Amino acid sequence: MKLRNAVLVDGARSAFARGARGKLVATRLDKVGAQVIRTLLDRNPKVPDTAIEDIGLGNVLGGGEFVGLGYVPRLAGLPYETCMFTSNRQCGSSMETFHRVASAIMIGSIDCGIAIGIERMGRGLGPAGGGSRSKPTRVTKFNAKLMEKNEVQRNMAHDHDEMFSKPIPDYLLDSTPILSMTQTAQNVVEMYDLSREEMDVFAAKSHQKTAAAYEKGIYKDEIVPLEVETPVFDDEKKWVEDERGEKVTFDRDEGLRPGTTPETLAGLPPVKGIQSFGDKELRITAGNSCPTNDGVAACLLMSEEMATKLGLEPLARVAGIGVGGVKPQIMGLGPIPATKKALRHADIDAGQIDRVEFNEAFAAQVIPSIRDLGIGEDKVNVNGGSLAIGHPLGATGARLCLTVAKELRRSGTRYALATQCIGAGMGISTILERMD
Repeated sequence: MKLRNAVLVDGARSAFARGARGKLVATRLDKVGAQVIRTLLDRNPKVPDTAIEDIGLGNVLGGGEFVGLGYVPRLAGLPYETCMFTSNRQCGSSMETFHRVASAIMIGSIDCGIAIGIERMGRGLGPAGGGSRSKPTRVTKFNAKLMEKNEVQRNMAHDHDEMFSKPIPDYLLDSTPILSMTQTAQNVVEMYDLSREEMDVFAAKSHQKTAAAYEKGIYKDEIVPLEVETPVFDDEKKWVEDERGEKVTFDRDEGLRPGTTPETLAGLPPVKGIQSFGDKELRITAGNSCPTNDGVAACLLMSEEMATKLGLEPLARVAGIGVGGVKPQIMGLGPIPATKKALRHADIDAGQIDRVEFNEAFAAQVIPSIRDLGIGEDKVNVNGGSLAIGHPLGATGARLCLTVAKELRRSGTRYALATQCIGAGMGISTILERMD
């Protein structure tokens, strides 16, 4: 079977709100998702609603509201013939739906589809948590049994020593594989001996680059302005579900702090609950970790033949995809094997990558990953990253693909990489090639 080219035509997203007390707490995200899809299609009038055959929805936590099967396309006004599926690959969920829609186009089972991510983190996190607010999981009897297998884990680590520039210290494998994400970031810090200063410098740059991008209007055509009712909170800062505040326009990522500097971050304490299994300094803070967020992001994909027939100018061709696994204790390094697979699929090497959109779950995992891959930091997140923009778990993957594709067009460069680490020890990567 000869594979067809799948192309990314366009994309759109909401601004990413702070979790817990952000501007989207009182707004149903299935309605936001429908509005993002509707806006995306309305600004691409050459694409009829009937062309959308399938929609993949990436979501992790659900957040106590129904954002699932069938309702989002109906709310967006799409015909009943438009199908929908859901996928949960943790943080990589909407990049997974991007891959699945693109793959269906490549093999010819559909001609056109949408990959969307919708995430609610503001009303509670799952047991393993995510971002700087995550809580460590208690060691249960089940975890204790896993810890008894650490000799097996150490033996298996030799395979990983060939993958990374640094070996995995044995003491990290004495810990349970089921850890909070912040704990895995501390583990990577110890594996690579990353300094607190270099992580804080990286995090401050993320805010500074994002602020500069906003000043240039770079995110204006990416973000769909939403009219939302502001949430009301009680004296204990808890959301009052039955009350709504004034209506406001929400069109700016809430995690961005333009005045952030390495000096302001240096004063933050380590995240509570993490520990060093090797008696090292604790270096993971809320400042060098991503926040928790609510948000939506969507990408419109189709075959290159359909795009030509409709007279469209796609942003990029899907050149390579890949997923890869690592030890759960160092899950932040998942982008390394995933990217190597995607590079092989695209038949290019890391030196040919011009732009990278790397999910900044933690500065601790970005820094060693790009070094091991041999990608210069000057190519990474040139308009800021998730440390400032935010990381609404299941929505981030689609946002990364959209952002880096638009940056390819702005810069006139050829190849881009979007990549993420994933809880439980995985990574996912997408390589895009700019369309001439």
